[in-house]
Amino acid sequence: MAEPDQEPTSSGAGQRLGAPETLGISTLDPTHRPPAMPSGRHVTIRVRMLDDTEELFDISQKASGKVLFDLVCSHMNLIEGDYFGLEFQNHQKMMVWLDHIKPIIKQLRRPKHTILRFSVKFFPPDHAQLLEELTRYLFALQIRQDLSCSRLTCNDTSAALMVSHIIQSEIGDFEESHCRSHLLNNNYIPDQMPLIDKIMEFHSKHIGQSPAESDFQLLEVARKLEMYGIRLHPAKDREGTGLSLAVAHTGVLVLQGHTRINAFNWSKIRKLSFKRKRFLIKLRPDLNSSYQDTLEFLMASRDCCKVFWKICVEYHAFFRLFEEPKPKPKPVLFTRGSSFRFSGRTQKQVIDYVRESEFKKIPFERKHSRVQYNTRVQHNSRLSPLPSPHHHEVPTESGAPGDRLSSPSSRHWKESVLVSAEDPAASRTTRTSPSHQRNGHEDRTGSVSNTEEMRGSNRQTHQDHLNQGVVSSSPHLSGSSGHPHGMVNGQKSLDLCGHGFDGRQPSPLTSPLLNDACSVRTDDEDEVRRKRFPTDRAYFIAKELLTTERTYVKDLEVVTVSFQSVVGQDEATPDSLKDAVLSTFGPLHKFHTGFLREVEQRLALWEGRSNAHIKGDYQRIGDVMLKNLQALKPLTANLHKQSDILLELAKACKASRRLENLCRDFELQKVCYVPLNVFVLRPLHRLVHYKQILERLCKHYLATHVDFRDCRAALADVMEVVDQLQGSLAKMENFQKLLELEKDLLGVDNLVVPGREFIRLGCLSKLSGKGLQQRMFFLFNDVILYSSRGMTPTNQFKVHGQLPLRGMTIRESEDEWGVPHAFTLVGQGQSVVVAASSLTEMEKWMEDIKMAIEMAKTSNGPSSELLTSNQTDSKCSEDSSAEAESEDDTPTPNALPERPAPHRGNTMVHVCWHRNTSVSMVDFRIAVENQLSGNLLRKFKNSNGWQKLWVVFTNFSLFFYKSHQDDYPLASLPLLGYSVTVPSETENIHKDYVFKLHFKSHVYYFRSESEYSFERWMEVIRSATVPASHSRVLNSKDPH
Repeated sequence: MAEPDQEPTSSGAGQRLGAPETLGISTLDPTHRPPAMPSGRHVTIRVRMLDDTEELFDISQKASGKVLFDLVCSHMNLIEGDYFGLEFQNHQKMMVWLDHIKPIIKQLRRPKHTILRFSVKFFPPDHAQLLEELTRYLFALQIRQDLSCSRLTCNDTSAALMVSHIIQSEIGDFEESHCRSHLLNNNYIPDQMPLIDKIMEFHSKHIGQSPAESDFQLLEVARKLEMYGIRLHPAKDREGTGLSLAVAHTGVLVLQGHTRINAFNWSKIRKLSFKRKRFLIKLRPDLNSSYQDTLEFLMASRDCCKVFWKICVEYHAFFRLFEEPKPKPKPVLFTRGSSFRFSGRTQKQVIDYVRESEFKKIPFERKHSRVQYNTRVQHNSRLSPLPSPHHHEVPTESGAPGDRLSSPSSRHWKESVLVSAEDPAASRTTRTSPSHQRNGHEDRTGSVSNTEEMRGSNRQTHQDHLNQGVVSSSPHLSGSSGHPHGMVNGQKSLDLCGHGFDGRQPSPLTSPLLNDACSVRTDDEDEVRRKRFPTDRAYFIAKELLTTERTYVKDLEVVTVSFQSVVGQDEATPDSLKDAVLSTFGPLHKFHTGFLREVEQRLALWEGRSNAHIKGDYQRIGDVMLKNLQALKPLTANLHKQSDILLELAKACKASRRLENLCRDFELQKVCYVPLNVFVLRPLHRLVHYKQILERLCKHYLATHVDFRDCRAALADVMEVVDQLQGSLAKMENFQKLLELEKDLLGVDNLVVPGREFIRLGCLSKLSGKGLQQRMFFLFNDVILYSSRGMTPTNQFKVHGQLPLRGMTIRESEDEWGVPHAFTLVGQGQSVVVAASSLTEMEKWMEDIKMAIEMAKTSNGPSSELLTSNQTDSKCSEDSSAEAESEDDTPTPNALPERPAPHRGNTMVHVCWHRNTSVSMVDFRIAVENQLSGNLLRKFKNSNGWQKLWVVFTNFSLFFYKSHQDDYPLASLPLLGYSVTVPSETENIHKDYVFKLHFKSHVYYFRSESEYSFERWMEVIRSATVPASHSRVLNSKDPH
């Protein structure tokens, strides 16, 4: 069975002054020659090295595994090769090590279609025992892979320290902008974004450290970790509890999750054996031990037992024996047991051999830290420059060395017009890819229905195109919006082909309902027209102000125009509510429409469509913001009363069934793309966005810049208003979230009461008499509610029970119930056992619940009586709750007797249910602060063309429009569960500023227009895809 291909990676590091030497020193054994090859038909074997390059080796079918392994070591000039091995996926889809004694033809059923991985097999306790620099470099590559795929787990500090040593080896001494750019484009660990500042802090302390020293320090940190060198083999104990077995230099380990719960030293083990699915450990008699003489573990199959038994035998021999064990004599008549034995030198023999021998010193290449674009360095991907008669390099699709991109640190960030993916005039470059991207090698068999895209290019003909600039070594993209009136960009909006939209509420899990039929491509513009495009970072910050202001004005129109036309004119709407909405949002809409016009005019002048002698006077934005923020102050005086509008609307809906239905129907309209209450709080959130934009400008400008004084004065004004509203904003956000949840839940009487605070919602599995059942849990500061998804057309969640927090205790209970990531909530007279989808989810839930329990002890919170009488009666014991856990419970008294009206089916509660995850109030607040709008080019994984779309990020989702003037989105994409990375080299995305969204089989590529916008989109999307913990939320607000 062929192993799934993984994406080869390469470093994005380029040459710069002061970079460390990229060549290491290895040794050449005078007797180290390629092994003798047996006669017979040859086959080609593909081997993937630790630096993700692939090599081909011609070898006889009759040759043993050792012949191939020695050939690989000879090719790399590796002396201490005994620490390594070749692993592959056998016909049972199990990863096994190549046996050195057996012929290859008996181990590989389809040699031509099998990829063998060269990996570290034996992990010594002290890396000082590795005497060769090349060996330590290969170990460092293995640690790098294990970190990337979460096999080597550790705390954030250790992870950041190890990554800092890795990038010191790759890009050399610390330089802030280069280091940050490198980390944004390269993922070394999952959830890397929140740790970038810590990584950079550590990196700044490694100045002068060579790549070899960095490898040594990396191994020094890694060897102290509990999961260093651990490869888990799933098993169960006699009671059926899920465990994992592993082997190390000390003996056999027993783990639960990633926690070591037992260890059996080699000195205590008398015999290791297996019988069918049972793996047996026979211990030496010990009067002081409570263990039985024989321990038994159940594995998935006999083959699983045998695979683990073999690696145990090899580990014991390699680390405990002085020399290679001699083969047993073959029996004359009968055979009993396996004839497998360890073949090769032991660790002691390897150390003695290297120390006693003298070898010739020769250089080897460090792939991830080599100077990729220096013509003096030969561009080959082998670890050793030595040719081999049995070796051939795998042909690649990358261009010649001279066609490669320049390094990120020296790249001149410019914008140019869009270049069609099929334009033969476009330079085809090989993009430097991030190292070990998350999900970069996952299965991509899912299909995306695409129609035949337009083959013709749609050329922009207006003379003053926004996207004019100097073309760098590869085609960059333009993501600027077209404007039909020529007010800003001086270009007409692109005429995308129409999209059908049937008006149905989109599923929270569906991908954008757009296809490639409306892809728009533009060709290269004239060089003269490119050179006039602004490149100052301040310009792109100002452009973010423009794009987000366009979205904000549209959001105000949802309330002042759409909501007023549907609900405001109805007699059921109280006059007090009408007056409150009109008096607040009417003046705001009028003011921000004028402010948007001024910003558009200033950006048009900044882009150079004016007389040259006045051009410099308009390359700033601070004066416009200072003037308008001072004019906005009187309008913000009553913003702290936004909660009154929310309360007035909630009361009016409860008092009038007609108004409630009108509001519900309005929320189902396409123009109301987020819950109505979210629009009510938009004016407060917009002030926070102004503050962030001004902070970025002040951080960018020098104190002597002409725009610095105005930006600083405007920042002081907006900070004064934000500080005044900060306390009431948190209360209003909590109030808005309670109102939103009340609409999603069925069977709750008063969720919105003074003093109640929302903390977290998400999906957990509840253990009952029927086993584990999926439930939605809602954590507040006084109570926990749990519910199931209602089987009614309302799309609501039916509440099954409540757990008051006062007097509650919580404990982990994986061992008790044999359920991974399980914990028990023990309340007054009842207990509930739940299981999270992952260890991270369990830790987040337990952290928040413990915090809420402490809050309940010290505060006089609201009464926890939330449920109707029929609901609370059935929650006195776990047995009775098990009976009520069925999805077909009788309707609650709160269910409407008449035809039920549908509710929104794409709220955050529904997304968490489908994605089996959770979000907290902290995550919601971060998402509010990380809203973004702008043009992006989108491409499906199976298409060639790029489609220009106006994209709005808010409420954990991307919303897609044809242009910024559209009143409603064509489709949406909730991002919870998605991972955001940079495309790898094998994905053939030869464009700059491209990021990839990936969830299961769904893959989307997006192109932004500049380095700044690329970083901002990555930042805000990661804020939705990587939920923050309470300990990180304060550190995640560093302005850019």
